[in-house]
Amino acid sequence: MPVVLNAECRRTETPNGVMTTLASPTQGQAEQAVWRVDARPGMVGPVHAFDAEVLWTWLDGAAVVELGGERHEVAAGDTMVLPADVSRRMLADPERGFVSIVTAPAGTKVYNPDGAAAPDACDLAPKGTERLVPLWAR
Repeated sequence: MPVVLNAECRRTETPNGVMTTLASPTQGQAEQAVWRVDARPGMVGPVHAFDAEVLWTWLDGAAVVELGGERHEVAAGDTMVLPADVSRRMLADPERGFVSIVTAPAGTKVYNPDGAAAPDACDLAPKGTERLVPLWAR
């Protein structure tokens, strides 16, 4: 179906926020995955990497993105191109959090760049050297 109604969007809650799937192979039969991230204020995301380029556009709030050892401050209206296989971590503004739209190729996988999951990783995070397609990108 070429139209994905808001009421039909898949929402996945994690300890860091809510991921809303806007389009994906299983939602709209898209060849790209597009999702919205509503990050909680003060959220510190896990260190991770994707096996494909991922685009982020911030709609509201602000964040610090740690990408390949560099820190980038971003806010509403900013877009980042995060290259494949580069370590990253998102840190949300402590008071406002952030809202972003993210897109990646269908089937892209997330993984732990050092091969070990953080001890406090949520149940949806990859374990050890596992690579998986996140629920919001399926």
